[in-house]
Amino acid sequence: MQAIRDAMASTELPRGVIATIGNYDGIHIGQQSVLDMVTGRARELGAPSAVITFDPHPLSVVRPEDAPPRLVTQAQKEDLLREAGLDYVLTIGFTHEFSNTRARTFVRDFLHGRLAVAELYVGSHFTFGRRREGDIALLKEMGASLGFAAVEIDEVRTLVLDGRIEEANVLLGRPYTMTGAIAQGDRMGQRLGWPTINLAPENELYPHNGVYVTRVYFPSFEATFRSVTNIGTRPTVYENYRRVIESHILDFSSDVYGEQVHLSFCRHLREEKLFSSMMDLSAQIGRDADAAREYFRRTD
Repeated sequence: MQAIRDAMASTELPRGVIATIGNYDGIHIGQQSVLDMVTGRARELGAPSAVITFDPHPLSVVRPEDAPPRLVTQAQKEDLLREAGLDYVLTIGFTHEFSNTRARTFVRDFLHGRLAVAELYVGSHFTFGRRREGDIALLKEMGASLGFAAVEIDEVRTLVLDGRIEEANVLLGRPYTMTGAIAQGDRMGQRLGWPTINLAPENELYPHNGVYVTRVYFPSFEATFRSVTNIGTRPTVYENYRRVIESHILDFSSDVYGEQVHLSFCRHLREEKLFSSMMDLSAQIGRDADAAREYFRRTD
């Protein structure tokens, strides 16, 4: 990773970056999810990933009485961002003069003119520029004319939580993906005639309970398999059961317990529901599998 501490004056800036802007004073879980999106998207496009940040904290300049104590030093911040997999940390020295920069000027001259930013990920409450005149709406407006995408992170999170996976994927530019190990289940799917793998996810953001068309990538196989996934409490089988993520992989029969996988969500099929019998549940799983096959037939 390369740390550039005076980004406004540097002549060695990367171009075509996938970037996010923020203070990143310590890396909490919410920020880590943003960084994961940025680095993942950058790998997908073969582009450099970057965090644009400020030193000192803007409040210490414009409203010193409200400035929070720093969680980390600048060097610690850079170390944390290096560990998160970023290619660049671009630090802007925040001064009174910089605080008066017009938002449109910053977008036109720095983000577009000097970085040629390709995609920019920010929170829905992000503001910038003189008197906080810039926001996500301005970034989207200017991005549309200058040729970059501005993505509202909180909006993506809300769409995933609501199960609106296809809309979330459009904003992300890729399928929402959960990573984790395959855990030992109760083999109820096997008894129903639809064997499943149970994911113990590392991600904290779960899509809304329901049934989804998905893909499962096995690093050990170096291959991706089509699947249909249920997220929920399995009300037909158990009462007040814990929430699970279980996937039936189409045309697959290997023993893969303990393996690490990546589960990507393609489309929401239906809500989770209570069936009157196990036979009805099994029949519905069959229809879900057929719907997944049809989806892949049309899209692959």
